[in-house]
Amino acid sequence: MTLRPGADPDGFRDAARRLVAEGVPPDSVSWHLGGALDLFGTDASDTPAPPLALPRGVGDLVRMVVPHSDPERYALLYTLVWRILHGERRLLEISSDPLVHRLERMRKAIARDLHKMHAFLRFRRSEDAGIERFVAWFEPDHHILGAAAPFFVDRFRSLTWSILTPEGSAHWDGTALSFGPPGRREDVPASDGFEAGWRDYYESTFNPARTNLRAMRSEMPKKYWHNMPETAAIPGLVRAAAARTEAMIERGPQMPVKRNPARAVAAMGDQEPKSLEALNAIIRRSEPLVPGATQAVLGEGPPGAIVAFVGEQPGDQEDRQGRPFVGPAGQLLARAMAEAGIDRGQAYLTNAVKHFKFEERGKRRIHQKPTAGEVSHYRWWLDRELDFVAPRLVVALGATAVLALTGKAIPVTRARGPADFAKPYAGFITVHPSYLLRLPDEAKEEAYGDFVADLRRIHDIAASL
Repeated sequence: MTLRPGADPDGFRDAARRLVAEGVPPDSVSWHLGGALDLFGTDASDTPAPPLALPRGVGDLVRMVVPHSDPERYALLYTLVWRILHGERRLLEISSDPLVHRLERMRKAIARDLHKMHAFLRFRRSEDAGIERFVAWFEPDHHILGAAAPFFVDRFRSLTWSILTPEGSAHWDGTALSFGPPGRREDVPASDGFEAGWRDYYESTFNPARTNLRAMRSEMPKKYWHNMPETAAIPGLVRAAAARTEAMIERGPQMPVKRNPARAVAAMGDQEPKSLEALNAIIRRSEPLVPGATQAVLGEGPPGAIVAFVGEQPGDQEDRQGRPFVGPAGQLLARAMAEAGIDRGQAYLTNAVKHFKFEERGKRRIHQKPTAGEVSHYRWWLDRELDFVAPRLVVALGATAVLALTGKAIPVTRARGPADFAKPYAGFITVHPSYLLRLPDEAKEEAYGDFVADLRRIHDIAASL
Protein backbone atom coordinates (compact mmCIF):
# COMPACT_ATOMS: atom_id res chain seq x y z
CA MET A 1 0.00 0.00 0.00
CA THR A 2 1.45 3.36 -1.06
CA LEU A 3 0.57 6.50 0.91
CA ARG A 4 1.71 10.10 0.72
CA PRO A 5 4.79 11.07 2.74
CA GLY A 6 4.07 12.74 6.06
CA ALA A 7 0.56 12.40 7.45
CA ASP A 8 -1.99 10.85 5.08
CA PRO A 9 -5.15 10.15 7.13
CA ASP A 10 -7.43 10.00 4.08
CA GLY A 11 -5.10 7.61 2.27
CA PHE A 12 -4.88 5.33 5.29
CA ARG A 13 -8.64 5.33 5.78
CA ASP A 14 -9.26 4.32 2.15
CA ALA A 15 -6.51 1.74 2.25
CA ALA A 16 -7.80 0.16 5.47
CA ARG A 17 -11.34 -0.04 4.06
CA ARG A 18 -10.13 -1.75 0.88
CA LEU A 19 -7.86 -4.15 2.74
CA VAL A 20 -10.62 -5.17 5.16
CA ALA A 21 -13.08 -5.58 2.28
CA GLU A 22 -10.57 -7.88 0.54
CA GLY A 23 -9.91 -9.79 3.78
CA VAL A 24 -6.16 -9.03 3.72
CA PRO A 25 -4.53 -9.68 7.15
CA PRO A 26 -1.92 -7.25 8.55
CA ASP A 27 1.07 -9.55 8.02
CA SER A 28 0.31 -9.63 4.27
CA VAL A 29 0.53 -5.84 3.84
CA SER A 30 3.64 -3.79 3.11
CA TRP A 31 3.21 -0.07 3.69
CA HIS A 32 5.23 2.30 1.53
CA LEU A 33 5.47 6.11 1.84
CA GLY A 34 5.87 8.22 -1.30
CA GLY A 35 5.04 7.70 -4.94
CA ALA A 36 1.71 7.03 -6.59
CA LEU A 37 -1.48 7.24 -4.56
CA ASP A 38 -3.61 4.71 -6.50
CA LEU A 39 -4.26 1.65 -4.34
CA PHE A 40 -4.02 -1.90 -5.68
CA GLY A 41 -3.11 -0.39 -9.04
CA THR A 42 -6.74 0.67 -9.52
CA ASP A 43 -7.88 3.94 -11.03
CA ALA A 44 -10.01 6.63 -9.36
CA SER A 45 -13.21 5.40 -11.01
CA ASP A 46 -13.37 2.24 -8.89
CA THR A 47 -16.15 2.12 -6.31
CA PRO A 48 -14.75 2.94 -2.83
CA ALA A 49 -14.86 0.28 -0.13
CA PRO A 50 -17.59 0.58 2.52
CA PRO A 51 -16.87 2.37 5.84
CA LEU A 52 -15.66 0.39 8.85
CA ALA A 53 -17.80 0.05 11.99
CA LEU A 54 -15.26 0.81 14.73
CA PRO A 55 -15.62 1.97 18.36
CA ARG A 56 -15.59 5.76 18.72
CA GLY A 57 -12.17 5.93 20.37
CA VAL A 58 -10.46 4.17 17.48
CA GLY A 59 -11.02 7.06 15.08
CA ASP A 60 -9.59 9.55 17.58
CA LEU A 61 -6.51 7.37 18.14
CA VAL A 62 -5.93 6.93 14.40
CA ARG A 63 -6.23 10.69 13.83
CA MET A 64 -3.58 11.35 16.50
CA VAL A 65 -1.13 8.60 15.50
CA VAL A 66 -1.12 9.12 11.70
CA PRO A 67 1.11 12.27 12.02
CA HIS A 68 3.77 10.32 13.98
CA SER A 69 7.17 9.99 12.34
CA ASP A 70 7.48 6.26 13.11
CA PRO A 71 7.55 4.47 9.70
CA GLU A 72 5.62 1.55 11.24
CA ARG A 73 2.64 3.68 12.30
CA TYR A 74 0.33 2.57 9.47
CA ALA A 75 1.15 -1.11 10.00
CA LEU A 76 0.44 -0.75 13.72
CA LEU A 77 -2.84 1.08 13.12
CA TYR A 78 -4.05 -1.45 10.56
CA THR A 79 -3.20 -4.26 12.98
CA LEU A 80 -5.33 -2.50 15.59
CA VAL A 81 -8.23 -2.13 13.15
CA TRP A 82 -7.96 -5.76 12.03
CA ARG A 83 -7.95 -7.14 15.58
CA ILE A 84 -10.93 -4.99 16.62
CA LEU A 85 -12.94 -6.14 13.61
CA HIS A 86 -12.04 -9.78 14.26
CA GLY A 87 -13.32 -10.32 17.77
CA GLU A 88 -11.43 -7.84 20.01
CA ARG A 89 -13.95 -4.98 20.15
CA ARG A 90 -12.72 -3.84 23.58
CA LEU A 91 -9.04 -3.96 22.67
CA LEU A 92 -8.44 -0.26 23.40
CA GLU A 93 -9.47 -0.83 27.02
CA ILE A 94 -6.55 -3.26 27.56
CA SER A 95 -3.75 -0.78 28.24
CA SER A 96 -1.31 -3.62 28.99
CA ASP A 97 -1.57 -4.97 25.45
CA PRO A 98 1.81 -4.22 23.72
CA LEU A 99 0.13 -2.81 20.60
CA VAL A 100 -2.24 -0.56 22.55
CA HIS A 101 0.60 0.55 24.85
CA ARG A 102 2.83 1.50 21.90
CA LEU A 103 0.08 3.38 20.07
CA GLU A 104 -0.85 5.25 23.25
CA ARG A 105 2.79 6.36 23.66
CA MET A 106 2.73 7.58 20.05
CA ARG A 107 -0.50 9.47 20.70
CA LYS A 108 1.05 11.21 23.71
CA ALA A 109 4.11 12.13 21.64
CA ILE A 110 1.89 13.83 19.06
CA ALA A 111 -0.05 15.64 21.80
CA ARG A 112 3.24 16.95 23.23
CA ASP A 113 4.45 18.06 19.79
CA LEU A 114 1.18 19.89 19.12
CA HIS A 115 1.40 21.60 22.50
CA LYS A 116 4.96 22.74 21.77
CA MET A 117 3.96 24.14 18.40
CA HIS A 118 1.01 25.98 19.91
CA ALA A 119 3.18 27.37 22.73
CA PHE A 120 6.54 28.05 21.09
CA LEU A 121 5.70 29.22 17.56
CA ARG A 122 6.30 32.97 17.13
CA PHE A 123 5.02 35.06 14.21
CA ARG A 124 7.03 37.99 12.89
CA ARG A 125 5.63 40.85 10.88
CA SER A 126 6.60 41.01 7.21
CA GLU A 127 5.75 43.37 4.33
CA ASP A 128 4.91 41.70 1.03
CA ALA A 129 4.15 44.17 -1.77
CA GLY A 130 2.85 46.62 0.82
CA ILE A 131 0.57 44.00 2.40
CA GLU A 132 1.01 43.18 6.09
CA ARG A 133 1.75 39.51 6.66
CA PHE A 134 3.00 37.45 9.59
CA VAL A 135 5.45 34.59 9.09
CA ALA A 136 6.73 31.93 11.50
CA TRP A 137 9.30 29.14 11.34
CA PHE A 138 8.90 25.89 13.29
CA GLU A 139 10.62 22.49 13.32
CA PRO A 140 8.19 19.87 14.65
CA ASP A 141 9.32 16.38 15.64
CA HIS A 142 6.41 14.79 13.75
CA HIS A 143 4.19 15.49 10.73
CA ILE A 144 1.76 17.72 12.65
CA LEU A 145 1.47 20.81 10.43
CA GLY A 146 -1.95 19.82 9.06
CA ALA A 147 -3.28 18.97 12.54
CA ALA A 148 -1.86 22.13 14.16
CA ALA A 149 -2.82 24.74 11.55
CA PRO A 150 -6.56 24.99 12.50
CA PHE A 151 -5.52 26.14 16.00
CA PHE A 152 -3.77 29.16 14.50
CA VAL A 153 -6.73 29.86 12.19
CA ASP A 154 -8.99 30.10 15.25
CA ARG A 155 -6.46 32.17 17.19
CA PHE A 156 -5.43 34.57 14.39
CA ARG A 157 -8.42 34.53 12.05
CA SER A 158 -8.21 38.27 11.28
CA LEU A 159 -4.51 38.18 10.26
CA THR A 160 -2.80 36.97 7.10
CA TRP A 161 -0.05 34.51 8.01
CA SER A 162 2.23 31.67 6.93
CA ILE A 163 3.86 28.89 8.96
CA LEU A 164 7.00 27.45 7.38
CA THR A 165 8.48 24.07 8.33
CA PRO A 166 11.17 21.84 6.79
CA GLU A 167 8.54 19.54 5.25
CA GLY A 168 5.72 21.89 4.26
CA SER A 169 4.02 25.21 4.83
CA ALA A 170 0.55 26.44 5.87
CA HIS A 171 -0.97 29.72 4.66
CA TRP A 172 -4.05 31.65 5.84
CA ASP A 173 -5.32 34.55 3.72
CA GLY A 174 -8.18 35.55 6.01
CA THR A 175 -10.63 33.27 4.22
CA ALA A 176 -9.07 29.90 3.34
CA LEU A 177 -6.32 27.68 4.73
CA SER A 178 -3.91 26.19 2.17
CA PHE A 179 -0.76 24.10 2.30
CA GLY A 180 2.38 24.37 0.19
CA PRO A 181 5.98 23.19 -0.19
CA PRO A 182 8.65 23.35 2.55
CA GLY A 183 9.97 26.74 3.60
CA ARG A 184 13.32 28.05 4.79
CA ARG A 185 14.25 29.73 8.01
CA GLU A 186 15.81 32.55 5.98
CA ASP A 187 12.33 33.42 4.63
CA VAL A 188 11.24 34.56 8.12
CA PRO A 189 12.26 38.07 9.28
CA ALA A 190 14.98 38.05 11.92
CA SER A 191 12.88 40.25 14.22
CA ASP A 192 10.10 42.84 14.26
CA GLY A 193 9.10 45.84 16.34
CA PHE A 194 6.85 43.84 18.66
CA GLU A 195 9.64 41.63 20.02
CA ALA A 196 11.39 44.29 22.10
CA GLY A 197 8.19 44.98 24.01
CA TRP A 198 7.52 41.26 24.46
CA ARG A 199 11.08 40.72 25.76
CA ASP A 200 10.69 43.59 28.25
CA TYR A 201 7.42 42.07 29.46
CA TYR A 202 9.05 38.64 29.88
CA GLU A 203 11.92 40.12 31.88
CA SER A 204 9.56 42.04 34.13
CA THR A 205 7.53 38.91 34.98
CA PHE A 206 10.56 36.61 35.52
CA ASN A 207 10.68 35.44 39.15
CA PRO A 208 14.33 34.89 40.18
CA ALA A 209 13.32 33.04 43.36
CA ARG A 210 11.71 30.28 41.27
CA THR A 211 14.56 29.70 38.81
CA ASN A 212 14.77 25.98 38.01
CA LEU A 213 16.94 25.21 34.99
CA ARG A 214 15.87 21.56 34.76
CA ALA A 215 12.18 22.51 34.69
CA MET A 216 12.84 25.29 32.18
CA ARG A 217 14.60 22.92 29.79
CA SER A 218 11.84 20.35 30.24
CA GLU A 219 9.01 22.80 29.53
CA MET A 220 10.86 24.87 26.90
CA PRO A 221 13.42 22.63 25.09
CA LYS A 222 16.45 24.46 23.71
CA LYS A 223 15.75 23.41 20.12
CA TYR A 224 12.94 26.02 20.05
CA TRP A 225 14.90 28.87 21.60
CA HIS A 226 16.22 30.37 18.37
CA ASN A 227 12.63 31.08 17.26
CA MET A 228 11.56 32.76 20.53
CA PRO A 229 12.61 36.38 21.21
CA GLU A 230 12.28 36.11 24.98
CA THR A 231 14.93 33.38 25.21
CA ALA A 232 17.68 35.91 24.38
CA ALA A 233 17.13 37.34 27.85
CA ILE A 234 17.22 34.01 29.71
CA PRO A 235 21.04 33.67 30.23
CA GLY A 236 21.28 37.12 31.82
CA LEU A 237 18.18 36.54 33.95
CA VAL A 238 19.56 33.23 35.20
CA ARG A 239 22.98 34.72 36.03
CA ALA A 240 21.36 37.53 38.02
CA ALA A 241 18.77 35.32 39.72
CA ALA A 242 20.77 34.55 42.87
CA ALA A 243 21.72 38.18 43.51
CA ARG A 244 18.16 39.38 42.86
CA THR A 245 16.77 36.75 45.24
CA GLU A 246 19.19 37.79 48.03
CA ALA A 247 18.23 41.44 47.52
CA MET A 248 14.55 40.54 47.79
CA ILE A 249 15.17 38.68 51.07
CA GLU A 250 17.18 41.57 52.53
CA ARG A 251 14.47 44.11 51.72
CA GLY A 252 11.90 42.07 53.60
CA PRO A 253 8.16 42.21 53.10
CA GLN A 254 6.63 45.59 52.34
CA MET A 255 3.07 46.76 52.55
CA PRO A 256 1.61 47.58 49.15
CA VAL A 257 1.39 51.26 48.33
CA LYS A 258 -2.17 52.50 48.37
CA ARG A 259 -3.02 54.30 45.19
CA ASN A 260 -5.97 56.45 44.31
CA PRO A 261 -7.78 54.57 41.53
CA ALA A 262 -9.57 57.68 40.27
CA ARG A 263 -6.99 58.33 37.53
CA ALA A 264 -7.06 54.74 36.32
CA VAL A 265 -10.85 54.71 36.27
CA ALA A 266 -10.89 58.01 34.37
CA ALA A 267 -8.39 56.66 31.86
CA MET A 268 -10.47 53.54 31.34
CA GLY A 269 -13.57 55.63 30.77
CA ASP A 270 -11.67 57.75 28.26
CA GLN A 271 -10.92 54.61 26.22
CA GLU A 272 -14.60 54.00 25.47
CA PRO A 273 -15.63 54.63 21.84
CA LYS A 274 -16.76 58.19 21.17
CA SER A 275 -19.06 57.42 18.23
CA LEU A 276 -21.15 54.67 16.65
CA GLU A 277 -18.49 54.31 13.94
CA ALA A 278 -15.77 53.79 16.56
CA LEU A 279 -17.92 51.22 18.37
CA ASN A 280 -18.60 49.35 15.13
CA ALA A 281 -14.88 49.28 14.38
CA ILE A 282 -14.29 47.57 17.74
CA ILE A 283 -17.08 45.05 17.12
CA ARG A 284 -15.78 44.36 13.61
CA ARG A 285 -12.28 43.57 14.94
CA SER A 286 -13.48 41.34 17.78
CA GLU A 287 -13.38 37.57 17.45
CA PRO A 288 -16.72 35.73 17.82
CA LEU A 289 -17.31 34.32 21.30
CA VAL A 290 -18.29 31.02 19.67
CA PRO A 291 -15.92 30.34 16.71
CA GLY A 292 -17.33 29.86 13.22
CA ALA A 293 -18.97 33.13 12.21
CA THR A 294 -17.71 34.72 9.01
CA GLN A 295 -17.98 38.29 10.29
CA ALA A 296 -19.66 40.52 12.84
CA VAL A 297 -23.08 41.79 11.71
CA LEU A 298 -23.51 45.42 12.71
CA GLY A 299 -26.69 47.40 13.24
CA GLU A 300 -28.23 49.23 10.29
CA GLY A 301 -30.24 52.42 10.15
CA PRO A 302 -29.93 56.15 10.79
CA PRO A 303 -28.64 57.44 14.14
CA GLY A 304 -31.44 59.31 15.84
CA ALA A 305 -34.07 56.88 14.51
CA ILE A 306 -37.30 57.10 16.50
CA VAL A 307 -37.66 53.28 16.68
CA ALA A 308 -34.95 50.63 17.09
CA PHE A 309 -35.68 46.92 16.62
CA VAL A 310 -33.46 44.44 18.51
CA GLY A 311 -33.42 40.82 17.37
CA GLU A 312 -31.62 37.76 18.67
CA GLN A 313 -28.52 37.11 16.52
CA PRO A 314 -27.58 37.05 12.81
CA GLY A 315 -28.68 34.06 10.74
CA ASP A 316 -26.96 32.28 7.88
CA GLN A 317 -27.74 34.93 5.24
CA GLU A 318 -26.93 37.80 7.61
CA ASP A 319 -23.54 36.22 8.34
CA ARG A 320 -22.78 35.86 4.64
CA GLN A 321 -23.94 39.36 3.63
CA GLY A 322 -22.88 41.25 6.76
CA ARG A 323 -26.29 42.95 7.14
CA PRO A 324 -29.05 42.42 9.74
CA PHE A 325 -32.49 40.99 8.89
CA VAL A 326 -31.85 40.01 5.25
CA GLY A 327 -32.75 36.31 5.59
CA PRO A 328 -36.24 34.74 5.59
CA ALA A 329 -37.15 36.19 9.01
CA GLY A 330 -35.90 39.61 7.96
CA GLN A 331 -37.95 39.51 4.77
CA LEU A 332 -41.05 38.62 6.79
CA LEU A 333 -40.32 41.52 9.17
CA ALA A 334 -39.96 43.94 6.23
CA ARG A 335 -43.34 42.85 4.82
CA ALA A 336 -45.07 43.23 8.19
CA MET A 337 -43.45 46.64 8.78
CA ALA A 338 -44.69 47.85 5.40
CA GLU A 339 -48.24 46.69 6.20
CA ALA A 340 -48.07 48.50 9.55
CA GLY A 341 -46.89 51.75 7.94
CA ILE A 342 -43.35 51.62 9.35
CA ASP A 343 -40.60 52.75 6.97
CA ARG A 344 -37.77 50.26 7.44
CA GLY A 345 -35.27 52.79 6.08
CA GLN A 346 -36.15 55.17 8.93
CA ALA A 347 -35.87 52.53 11.68
CA TYR A 348 -32.70 51.12 13.28
CA LEU A 349 -32.28 47.32 13.19
CA THR A 350 -29.71 45.37 15.18
CA ASN A 351 -29.21 42.15 17.15
CA ALA A 352 -28.43 41.38 20.78
CA VAL A 353 -25.60 39.03 19.69
CA LYS A 354 -23.37 40.19 16.86
CA HIS A 355 -22.04 36.87 15.53
CA PHE A 356 -23.81 33.86 13.97
CA LYS A 357 -23.80 30.71 16.11
CA PHE A 358 -24.62 27.51 14.28
CA GLU A 359 -24.26 23.75 13.99
CA GLU A 360 -23.13 22.24 10.69
CA ARG A 361 -25.33 19.48 9.27
CA GLY A 362 -23.93 18.43 5.94
CA LYS A 363 -23.68 21.59 3.85
CA ARG A 364 -26.24 23.49 5.95
CA ARG A 365 -25.52 25.78 8.90
CA ILE A 366 -28.33 25.37 11.42
CA HIS A 367 -28.96 28.30 13.79
CA GLN A 368 -28.28 27.66 17.49
CA LYS A 369 -29.86 29.80 20.21
CA PRO A 370 -27.27 31.84 22.17
CA THR A 371 -26.82 31.05 25.85
CA ALA A 372 -27.45 33.56 28.64
CA GLY A 373 -23.68 33.90 29.05
CA GLU A 374 -23.22 34.73 25.37
CA VAL A 375 -26.01 37.33 25.55
CA SER A 376 -24.33 38.87 28.60
CA HIS A 377 -20.99 38.96 26.75
CA TYR A 378 -22.46 41.14 23.99
CA ARG A 379 -24.74 43.24 26.21
CA TRP A 380 -22.22 46.08 26.76
CA TRP A 381 -21.95 46.56 22.99
CA LEU A 382 -25.74 46.69 22.62
CA ASP A 383 -26.10 49.25 25.41
CA ARG A 384 -23.41 51.53 23.88
CA GLU A 385 -24.93 51.09 20.43
CA LEU A 386 -28.36 52.22 21.60
CA ASP A 387 -26.76 55.12 23.49
CA PHE A 388 -25.27 56.39 20.23
CA VAL A 389 -28.44 55.79 18.17
CA ALA A 390 -30.60 57.35 20.91
CA PRO A 391 -34.00 55.93 19.83
CA ARG A 392 -37.16 56.93 21.67
CA LEU A 393 -38.71 53.45 21.42
CA VAL A 394 -36.88 50.09 21.43
CA VAL A 395 -38.70 46.97 20.29
CA ALA A 396 -37.49 43.62 21.68
CA LEU A 397 -38.10 40.91 19.07
CA GLY A 398 -38.21 37.68 21.09
CA ALA A 399 -36.99 36.45 24.47
CA THR A 400 -33.25 36.80 23.74
CA ALA A 401 -33.67 40.49 22.97
CA VAL A 402 -35.67 40.93 26.19
CA LEU A 403 -32.89 39.25 28.16
CA ALA A 404 -30.28 41.50 26.55
CA LEU A 405 -32.24 44.69 27.23
CA THR A 406 -33.40 43.91 30.79
CA GLY A 407 -31.01 41.27 32.11
CA LYS A 408 -34.03 39.12 32.97
CA ALA A 409 -35.58 36.05 31.33
CA ILE A 410 -39.17 37.17 30.72
CA PRO A 411 -41.65 35.08 28.68
CA VAL A 412 -42.70 37.03 25.60
CA THR A 413 -46.27 35.71 25.69
CA ARG A 414 -46.73 37.10 29.20
CA ALA A 415 -45.09 40.49 28.65
CA ARG A 416 -46.09 41.15 25.03
CA GLY A 417 -46.88 44.83 24.47
CA PRO A 418 -45.52 48.09 25.96
CA ALA A 419 -42.78 47.46 28.53
CA ASP A 420 -40.57 49.35 30.96
CA PHE A 421 -36.90 48.48 30.32
CA ALA A 422 -35.72 50.99 32.95
CA LYS A 423 -33.87 52.81 30.18
CA PRO A 424 -34.02 56.33 28.73
CA TYR A 425 -36.30 55.01 25.98
CA ALA A 426 -39.76 53.42 25.94
CA GLY A 427 -39.98 49.68 25.38
CA PHE A 428 -42.16 47.21 23.53
CA ILE A 429 -42.02 43.40 23.50
CA THR A 430 -43.22 41.19 20.67
CA VAL A 431 -42.30 37.91 19.01
CA HIS A 432 -39.33 37.41 16.71
CA PRO A 433 -40.40 36.92 13.05
CA SER A 434 -38.52 33.61 12.96
CA TYR A 435 -41.11 32.33 15.45
CA LEU A 436 -43.80 32.82 12.80
CA LEU A 437 -41.78 30.82 10.27
CA ARG A 438 -41.68 27.83 12.62
CA LEU A 439 -45.44 27.67 13.15
CA PRO A 440 -47.61 25.10 11.32
CA ASP A 441 -49.37 26.49 8.26
CA GLU A 442 -52.81 26.55 9.87
CA ALA A 443 -51.55 28.83 12.68
CA LYS A 444 -49.34 31.16 10.64
CA GLU A 445 -52.01 33.49 9.28
CA GLU A 446 -53.49 34.36 12.69
CA ALA A 447 -50.05 34.76 14.30
CA TYR A 448 -48.90 36.98 11.44
CA GLY A 449 -52.00 39.16 11.88
CA ASP A 450 -51.21 39.54 15.59
CA PHE A 451 -47.61 40.49 14.73
CA VAL A 452 -48.74 43.18 12.25
CA ALA A 453 -51.16 44.47 14.93
CA ASP A 454 -48.18 44.80 17.32
CA LEU A 455 -46.25 46.74 14.68
CA ARG A 456 -49.22 49.08 14.15
CA ARG A 457 -49.25 49.81 17.91
CA ILE A 458 -45.50 50.42 17.70
CA HIS A 459 -46.11 52.85 14.81
CA ASP A 460 -48.72 54.73 16.83
CA ILE A 461 -46.52 54.90 19.95
CA ALA A 462 -43.59 56.17 17.85
CA ALA A 463 -45.76 58.83 16.30
CA SER A 464 -46.82 60.05 19.76
CA LEU A 465 -43.16 60.25 20.82
